[in-house]
Amino acid sequence: VNAENFFGCIVDNQWVEFIPCWRGKIINRKAQYSESYNCGKVADTASARMTGLMHRTHLPENNGMFFIFPESGIHCMWMKDTALPLSVAFVDETGKIINLAEMTPETLTPHCAAKSARYALEMNGGWFRKRKINIGNKVIVISPGIN
Repeated sequence: VNAENFFGCIVDNQWVEFIPCWRGKIINRKAQYSESYNCGKVADTASARMTGLMHRTHLPENNGMFFIFPESGIHCMWMKDTALPLSVAFVDETGKIINLAEMTPETLTPHCAAKSARYALEMNGGWFRKRKINIGNKVIVISPGIN
C-alpha cells in the first residue's frame, strides 16, 4: 500500500475512503446505518510520519491522518508540538485494530502499538469511542480498480 494506489479502507463495517485527501462513509455495525465524511492526509514517508498533525490549531470533526509504516513493528506516536487532543488506532498487517490510545496535547509520552502494527489512524480525541470502533475491528484496504 502506498499513497499513489491507496484508495480506502473499511474499519469493521465502517467505510473510510482515501482519495488524495481521504474522505469516507462510516457504516456502524451497531446501528442500521450511519454516515460521515472524512478528509485527511496519508503519511507514507518518513518526513510525513514524523510531522504528523503537528502545529495544527484546529482539526474538523471527521478529519485525521492515516500512517503507513514501511514495515510492521512496535510503532509509537507522541504529541510534540501538537495542540489538539487526538485518538490513535494501531492496525496490524491483517487489518485488525490492535489497540487504541487517547493522546494528550503537547506531551512527549509515547503511545505505542501493543503488538506489531503496519498502520495507524489518528483522529480527533474520542473519535473512535464515539463511533464504537474497538480493538479487533477489521480495516480492509481497498485500492483503485477493486470493487
